[in-house]
Amino acid sequence: MSTETRSAGARPFFSRHGTLSKWHPNYEYRPGQVEMAEAVESALTDKRHLIVEAGTGTGKTLAYLVPALLSGKRIVVSTGTKNLQEQLFFKDVPFLQKHFPRPLKVCYMKGRNNYACRQKIYDAEKEPVLTGLEEVADFQIIREWEKTTEFGDRAEIKTLPEGSTAWAKVDARTDLCSGQKCPNYERCFITLMHQRAIESDVIIVNHHLFFADLALRDENYEGGILPEYHAVVFDEAHEIEDVAGQYFGVSVSNYRFQELRRDIAAMGRSKKFGTPELERVLARLDEISMRFFGLFGEAERRVAFQGRHSFREDNEEIYSDLLAALDLIGSQLKVIQSPPDEIIPLFRRTSELSLGLRFIMEEDDEEQYVFWVERRGRTCFLQATPIDVSKIVSERLFAKVDTAVLTSATLAVAGGFDYVQRRLGLENPRTLVVPGHFDYQKQALLYVPQELPEPRNPAFAKLAAEEVVRILEHSRGRAFVLFTSYQQMRVVYDKVSLEIDYPTLLQGTGPRNALLEEFRATPNCVLFATSSFWQGVDVPGEQLSCVIIDKLPFAVPNDPVVNARIDNIRKAGGNPFYDYQVPQAAIALKQGFGRLIRSNTDRGVLVLQDNRITKQRYGQVFFDSLPDYGFTTNLQDVEKFFDV
Repeated sequence: MSTETRSAGARPFFSRHGTLSKWHPNYEYRPGQVEMAEAVESALTDKRHLIVEAGTGTGKTLAYLVPALLSGKRIVVSTGTKNLQEQLFFKDVPFLQKHFPRPLKVCYMKGRNNYACRQKIYDAEKEPVLTGLEEVADFQIIREWEKTTEFGDRAEIKTLPEGSTAWAKVDARTDLCSGQKCPNYERCFITLMHQRAIESDVIIVNHHLFFADLALRDENYEGGILPEYHAVVFDEAHEIEDVAGQYFGVSVSNYRFQELRRDIAAMGRSKKFGTPELERVLARLDEISMRFFGLFGEAERRVAFQGRHSFREDNEEIYSDLLAALDLIGSQLKVIQSPPDEIIPLFRRTSELSLGLRFIMEEDDEEQYVFWVERRGRTCFLQATPIDVSKIVSERLFAKVDTAVLTSATLAVAGGFDYVQRRLGLENPRTLVVPGHFDYQKQALLYVPQELPEPRNPAFAKLAAEEVVRILEHSRGRAFVLFTSYQQMRVVYDKVSLEIDYPTLLQGTGPRNALLEEFRATPNCVLFATSSFWQGVDVPGEQLSCVIIDKLPFAVPNDPVVNARIDNIRKAGGNPFYDYQVPQAAIALKQGFGRLIRSNTDRGVLVLQDNRITKQRYGQVFFDSLPDYGFTTNLQDVEKFFDV
């Protein structure tokens, strides 16, 4: 790196007649972008933590990428989604590379199941692991691609169906990985990914991979995923608490038991160590695990695991049998003569399942963990999640890294960061709020109808559907109608879709990306969806001119994790409603409304059908957290807005 480039710092890049304006014909000077870039640069220099809320249109990606590249330090950039990872690596970095005087050392890393395993592909050609014509056809696509790919990333294969079962049989997850003993270790896509990371100055990951690595480091796990780094930038940092909870918790499922049995049986056949005794023990594991997980019912649900100890006492025999079956399998794997290298990961998985099951069934620390059960389709999950991740994240991350930068368009509540600091255990960071780059007063109108009853009123769904029909007539479709529950979505969709002449799409009828593409391509379309469409969705232009939200997005209080966090705050003498529920809902509402105005030329109406925002005292927190939209309670103003 030239000393001139480094000493000049970030300001010359972003100033009115600076470097970016010379590189980019459509560069638009944004004071907020300069302010954010300088804040990131000084945090890296001074070894301080920083929280930045950067409104839509700030250009926050370049505002943290340029200082990171100029810093001379190894920095991890962690994003909320793989799509954002790819945008950074394949779009933003190449744009900067064109103009940097030196090669930029940047790589991206994803979870292992995103990469192909060469050894599994070669084995699949010789062994009968594929079933059905579809798997055989998909495998041929994968086999041809493997010959030429540099990264081995599944995202490169555009012709492979999203739900391909062939991919799951040849991906690089650790379940059967023999590591350095594998014949293809030197050519392994995971090995190559780690080598690129060691040689890189900036490593682009996603939150799931980052916290998986942090959890492994905690266990002194050899071969952590990421190399050592000096600083981390979290983009979409509002998601950190939930992701950290997943990776510092414990989870076991009937599916993991089934996979273990299947993998040991298949490996026994292919590596010739299978015995009648092993087959008998595996069959017993299968039978006992099915009976054990059957005790939790068949209905789809997500509930607290109440009375774990009495449950264990009532079912002591089957629980003990399940642990004994796992121990017996471990013993069988230990006594195999001249064991193949693949035995090591199978033995490790057996031990992990036993430890995880014991923790969930026997751990007494109900002050620290919430224990819960979730049934999704045919899979039953038993989970233990930390109630409060702030101490964990503070000790494992903020105390150990020189600089952490947390940024998102939605981090501040009523202009401050108390909520996010409290939830993540981040003490005395520098803070900055960069307003959105758009003229929200002119570009967006927030409409809150006053005649609707409260959302809990049984009449709400019918009257809200009628209001949606009226609004869509004015907007001529071109809308997202977003809901806080699937049930409400289906009820309103059934009523509205029969009343309007515009094309409609319903979440769940196709893959998320396919629905989005269809929405973008279909004039006057209306998409009905829930929380997965509230963030990370970008539809600039007139195609999306209205976002309707049914009610304030308070987290469901009977969700076991939410409920445990509410109880925890109450026991500590806090006010869970104002300390947790309102701030969380304010950030979620900002996310939902953030779908609408994505450029300087976008115009549109935001509708909140929940008039508690205007009638309850806490409503002011929401108004103080939202951008300065135009505001009305009169439907005629909506009509006028769309007639302009």
